[in-house]
Amino acid sequence: MLMKSPLSSSAGDGRWAALIAALLGWMFDGFEIGMFPLAGPHALDELLAGELVHNPAAKNEWFSVIMAVFLIGAATGGVLFGWLGDRIGRVRAMSLSILTYALFTGLCASASAAWHIAVLRFVASLGMGGEWALGVALVTEAWPDRSRAFIAGLIGAAANVGFLMVALVSLVLVRFIDLAGQLLARAGLSETQVELLSRGEGWRLLMIVGALPALLVFFIRLMVPESQKWEAARAEGQTSHWATRDLAGVIVGAAAALAMVALWSPAYATALAALGAGESLEHGGGATLLRAAATAMAFAAALVGYLFPVLRYLARAERAGQLAAGERGLYVRRMLLGACLAGVPLLGTWGALQWAPKWAIALAAQLPPQDGPYYAKELTQIASACGAIAGAIAAAIAGGVFGRRITYMALSIGSFLSLAYMYLAHDSFGGPLLASVFVAGGMTAAFYGWFPLYLPELFPTSIRATSQGFAYNFGRVLSAVGSLQTAVLTAYFATGVAAERVEVEAFPRAGATLAVIYLLGVVLIWLGPETKGKPLPD
Repeated sequence: MLMKSPLSSSAGDGRWAALIAALLGWMFDGFEIGMFPLAGPHALDELLAGELVHNPAAKNEWFSVIMAVFLIGAATGGVLFGWLGDRIGRVRAMSLSILTYALFTGLCASASAAWHIAVLRFVASLGMGGEWALGVALVTEAWPDRSRAFIAGLIGAAANVGFLMVALVSLVLVRFIDLAGQLLARAGLSETQVELLSRGEGWRLLMIVGALPALLVFFIRLMVPESQKWEAARAEGQTSHWATRDLAGVIVGAAAALAMVALWSPAYATALAALGAGESLEHGGGATLLRAAATAMAFAAALVGYLFPVLRYLARAERAGQLAAGERGLYVRRMLLGACLAGVPLLGTWGALQWAPKWAIALAAQLPPQDGPYYAKELTQIASACGAIAGAIAAAIAGGVFGRRITYMALSIGSFLSLAYMYLAHDSFGGPLLASVFVAGGMTAAFYGWFPLYLPELFPTSIRATSQGFAYNFGRVLSAVGSLQTAVLTAYFATGVAAERVEVEAFPRAGATLAVIYLLGVVLIWLGPETKGKPLPD
């Protein structure tokens, strides 16, 4: 039973409470997303210290694996918590999702090996993926149609405010790490504990800060009313077609998606070497062929697994006469199209832009000590986040004024051009690079103001959270596989490049190459319906 409060006593107050809760949730989502690009390099330097002596590429490999695992978890959580939101309500499911990502992000501070962070980030991302789907459903169902474009812009901007916040928190830690250590010592921590938390520019402290969103759950449970549209759908029996046993498909899908990550991870080559098969397979390109075939099979299994709960729901609703003939196929096609539309910018973001802070470290290291700021990664993320906040709001408004499809096409072209220019036109850290990062961040993140506008318009209330959760978050599976190629492409372009110059010369070529994926979006968007001016489906 939901607890009521004076704030939720009217529809208008309920709308504002839902919006505030969702915006805070998305802001902390952005905080979680932006955390690893900043904390990861230092965390992996510490956790892989022994391995890096023998395998200098291990850091890049694990960086891409942990990012990919995070994306798989978000995809799984989008379906899992979306299903929960369609079955038990948006508010209760959103509370559970926020609690999940906050607590397990904080636990990353206790990691003593790279795989610990991979596992904990996977569980944390379950909640992050779910919170996006639930918050979007709750807010779009609470606010009138005329407000949708502006609300969608706020949604995209809120996540990027969190992305900016983590950069600012990290910058403060970097500049005042000694003071933070003194405060920890005064709080009663031992010298060993203070040293552990302070090393690597305080990456463990940054992870602990990531647990703070758990406090948001109390506000949500006390102040936020349930979606009236969902309550009406439940009263009509539309939510009764969900079944717990269908979640077996999600488990299979997640296992298959994680298998794809394993196939492109350092563990794959290690396993081949242990079996004594690596050299013979690689000699004829057998390992690459085997990996490609296994990836295709795992991808198909992941797709069917994640779709399974919705397919079963639609079949039951159709038998009960609550779904018109042909609607089941329509909604499945829209989910698949939505996944492709989300996969394009997600791959671009995670395969190219999210590596920019790491690239900035390498560029700044070329400068003399007095000119090369050791907080280059924070300045890079701040520039990206500031551009993203403006871009998300502008994209949603443009979608409302000019139409959803033309806006997506323009964003695709702009993202490709801005990323290609950012990576290929700069070879040193400074103001021109940060200006370019601002533009690229604004273009690529503008999609995240567009998605909360378009995806809810494709599905009815009874399946909205699960379907848009699948559409948006399955795109993360596509981007997870793609983001693993960043390290592969970097290694390819590193041929003939001195080891100390790989991140400066080879990586930007890899990032610019991955940006080509945005051009696929120019064509894909025209396969979807134009929803401008149409009411939200019931």
